Amino acid sequence: MTSRFVLTATLLVALPSLAAAQLVTFPAGGEMRQAFVFAPATPPAGARLPVVLAFHGRGDNIRDFQYVNLHIAWRDAIVVYFQALDRDGLSGWQVERAQDGDRDLELVDTALASLRKKHAIDNDRIYATGFSNGAAFTYLLWAERPDVFAAYAVVAGRLRPSVQPKQPRPLLAIAGERDPQILFADQKAAINAAASVNGVRSSMTGCGQGCTVYGSGSPAPVMVWVHPGGHTYPRGTSERIVSFFRDHPRRR
Repeated sequence: MTSRFVLTATLLVALPSLAAAQLVTFPAGGEMRQAFVFAPATPPAGARLPVVLAFHGRGDNIRDFQYVNLHIAWRDAIVVYFQALDRDGLSGWQVERAQDGDRDLELVDTALASLRKKHAIDNDRIYATGFSNGAAFTYLLWAERPDVFAAYAVVAGRLRPSVQPKQPRPLLAIAGERDPQILFADQKAAINAAASVNGVRSSMTGCGQGCTVYGSGSPAPVMVWVHPGGHTYPRGTSERIVSFFRDHPRRR
């Protein structure tokens, strides 16, 4: 991914209308937590803004992960890239309830409360997405904060046995057939579990090359894109995520 990040960083310089990242700190779990926050430079008057919370993989950081460019794919949204704390020598997120004193769940609660004070937030368009370990945390957010988020997107993610979402929510899952770290079988098991929670396992249609949607037209579909690669965040992933999120505001 490094070469792609370098290319994209060059493109950022050529887009002066794009708001620059603001390094923000949030107090949570006795720590000052960091995040890069991208917000529209000139939001439409009176508009309430969608929010995307993004979580990097284990051992990564926000300096690198910002170059997945969710904030470019959705310039009208507030996009927040969170920095994980150290877990066993590498940065990482909690993946089960009560792990690490729920410090990352607290971070999300604190950050959203802070964002609401500063920005006009559309509470029906708050989303979470993550890669690898960040995807596992995204699944945890589905289980523990289902009333907060309209939809979720996971890239190379698995569902821990103790994490059991119960409320149907739209999910986009992107999985690599040759992933050596999060085995495809484990990713597929998480997808099947999500389809069961959403009640859509019996309805399956194609949506393009490598793409399947369970419950097309339902309030809580599960869209799956399978690519032939390994443990990667494939080119075009952020655009797919944003398109899915745009299509799925929270339904009351």
